[in-house]
Amino acid sequence: MPQERVSQTLKSRLKFFVDKEGRLPILKCMPNYPDPIDILLNALSEPVRRRIVERLAKGPCSVSGLTQVAPISLPAVMQHLGVLEEAKLIVSEKVGRVRTVSLKPGALKDLERWAAAQSRPWERKLDHLDAYLKETKEEE
Repeated sequence: MPQERVSQTLKSRLKFFVDKEGRLPILKCMPNYPDPIDILLNALSEPVRRRIVERLAKGPCSVSGLTQVAPISLPAVMQHLGVLEEAKLIVSEKVGRVRTVSLKPGALKDLERWAAAQSRPWERKLDHLDAYLKETKEEE
């Protein structure tokens, strides 16, 4: 009986999500606190944003100068810059009418540490394989 009351309460609270038969769909819980690595990888998953980061690795650039990176409009560049800024990869500064964008120093350190941690087990496995192959070669 208590479960019926709970589901009735849930149904009344989620009345917009209940289908015609009164069933609740499967809901997935997604945390509101994404991992910084997820934010970085999401920001770098778009080729245009990677090109922008590659361009900014050479030095600061004006926003209008970044339109040369890819054949996209200035508003599209601004959207990409917003994603990169949210990921804390870039910083921008406005002097007069010109907005200059640059890479944030050390912005990729978390990603580098994560990638290094992922590669360590594989390096160990490959070292063991190398040692085993050398051993079997010597026995022949």
